[in-house]
Amino acid sequence: MREERETTEIDCSEDGVFVVKNGEVTKVDKPATGYGQQNVVWLGGKVDRVESTESRKI
Repeated sequence: MREERETTEIDCSEDGVFVVKNGEVTKVDKPATGYGQQNVVWLGGKVDRVESTESRKI
């Protein structure tokens, strides 16, 4: 049995994080301040959500 594959092109010259869920690619935006973190939450073996926190350097 042969699996069907789908491909997507991304720009590797730009920093970024991407999540693939159910064949759909979603780009996770970087924090507006440039500082922070994104945590991927898995539920039932699939990505459920991305939780983002933003920091501000002073």
